[in-house]
Amino acid sequence: MLSKEFTKRYEKVPVEIFDNSREPSVLAAGLIAELIKSKNRIKTPAVLGLSAASSNIEVFEELVRIYKSGEISFSNVYIFSLDEYYPLDPKELQSHYRFLKEYLLDFIDIPSGNIHCLDSRVSKENIHDYCFEYENMIKELGGLDFLLVGSMGFNEPGSYYNSITRLITLNYNTRVASASEFFGVEYVPRYALTMGISTILSAKRICFLAFGEGATNTISTLVEGDPTNMSPVTYLQSHKNLTLFVDNAAAAELTRIKTPWLTGQCEWDDKMIKKSVYWLCKKLQKPILKLTDRDYNDNGMSDLVTEKGPASKINIKVFNDLQHTISGWPGGKPNADDSTRPERAVPFPKRVVIFSPHPDDDVISMGGTLARLSEHGHEVNLAYQVSGNIAVFDHDAVRFLDFVREYSKIFGSDIEISEKIFKQALKDLKAKHPGEPDTPAIREVKGAIRRGEAKSACRYLKIPEERVHFLNMPFYETGGVKKKPVGKDDIQIIKDLLQCVKPHQIYAAGDLSDPHGTHRICLMAIYTAIEELSKEEWLKDCRIWLYRGAWQEWDVADADMAVPLSPEEVYIKREAIFKHQSQKDRPVFPGTDSREFWQRAEERNHNTAVLYDKLGMAEYQAIELFVRHQF
Repeated sequence: MLSKEFTKRYEKVPVEIFDNSREPSVLAAGLIAELIKSKNRIKTPAVLGLSAASSNIEVFEELVRIYKSGEISFSNVYIFSLDEYYPLDPKELQSHYRFLKEYLLDFIDIPSGNIHCLDSRVSKENIHDYCFEYENMIKELGGLDFLLVGSMGFNEPGSYYNSITRLITLNYNTRVASASEFFGVEYVPRYALTMGISTILSAKRICFLAFGEGATNTISTLVEGDPTNMSPVTYLQSHKNLTLFVDNAAAAELTRIKTPWLTGQCEWDDKMIKKSVYWLCKKLQKPILKLTDRDYNDNGMSDLVTEKGPASKINIKVFNDLQHTISGWPGGKPNADDSTRPERAVPFPKRVVIFSPHPDDDVISMGGTLARLSEHGHEVNLAYQVSGNIAVFDHDAVRFLDFVREYSKIFGSDIEISEKIFKQALKDLKAKHPGEPDTPAIREVKGAIRRGEAKSACRYLKIPEERVHFLNMPFYETGGVKKKPVGKDDIQIIKDLLQCVKPHQIYAAGDLSDPHGTHRICLMAIYTAIEELSKEEWLKDCRIWLYRGAWQEWDVADADMAVPLSPEEVYIKREAIFKHQSQKDRPVFPGTDSREFWQRAEERNHNTAVLYDKLGMAEYQAIELFVRHQF
């Protein structure tokens, strides 16, 4: 029998994979706590390097809990930060120093003199000396005992192996990736201070945490890539004491996860068979029904043929399963045999709740299916979970208020009030720094813009206004990218809606690569609400369908329902997206893809249809994919 090590033969560093982020975060905090205890016993300082990465938040929270329980003291701990934007006031929301303060430093007993965070207020002419002194402080303390990171800092592609703490020019991709924090790429600083590669590698122990779909490329490169200065994260392969903790989502591109049949024996259940057959079709550019025994044997899949073969038997099974995912009746087809359809025929029509994290995710990700559900006469309810007010440009808010002012002049109603509101808005926006939260009044205006656009799209799709619900979940309303934790009020809002509608179908966003995390938070809130409603009778006859499309698409092997769209339906979807005018042309949070959301969605939907065609299915213009969530 093959050893477990053989299944990891593509991996150049050890990596531990977890189901969620909580367990590895607790483990990482435990490692740091044990280090502090051991150092305290011998009365020497513990020297920590910390990054202001979102993957570290739960670690910091656990460290605070351990400290408050009286298990450790930070009085003999020194902390050095990994990186910082330059120039940037430490009080700004985007400051990595502020991040560390708000999640850790303000809650522990560390002396202020032991905190050494890179200072982005240092003048340029003094940067070299400042960075040299930063390095010396680390060396004088005996070096970094423990470095907790989720990246290589701001060491851009091309960074040298022997680089030390320095000022670096950020490349465009890095600035685009940071745009959501600063409310626009034009506000992202062009420089940053960062520990160098050699500084990082000099740490006695490094703990690297990575969670979520957005980390897949980083992890696959780190674990399986060739060392190169164009991917500085690969330098970690040379470190002798690296701890790498990732969740399932971040590990998705590792060979043993993505194509386990290439790393040894695997369990050939239906999902694994589908996944491997689709992979083989793509590699050989063959449709399913043309695969042969030799194709399987020559590509590391002889075990599958031996256990489940011959090839023709496997092919027909996979072909039929894929064909059965296709349905033009996402709400079920009445008076039809539904034994091989993804959705049941009865009841018809169905009560449907479509959760949309932001006020445009519904049409971007499942606009064609939404139009089909409405056309078929189902009772469709749209539930917009957050206001989306931070994703509206200031100039759109001014234009909206200017319209109100002009309206008042035309009809002679409250002219003085509207003029006063308009002038106050201009004053507030002028005084605001880039990335600073709006005033509550401006947030209300921007929220009204998003609500109006959502209503317009719903009218276009013939969804009655009384079925359009703006949940305005409280966790979102901070005015900034950083959100509050989901609370009981957030969950109760969802529960109240579900109890009111008692749906037969729930659609929710499984698009978890959303750069500011709202999609993930919204989905977890839905799951919590459903769990708390688990004893409700109506839930026994309810199915949950997860959609994607704004940031990524489902793997065909995971899809349970594929809704084909005609060219006319693609046009309808596009027009529904266009109703969200504040997100048109140039969204506030574009991510790393500069195209508009309708362009991204159309390409993904079309590419899915092309893939189905290449696998041997009928040729469609576009396809929207859904995964059924079992609860």
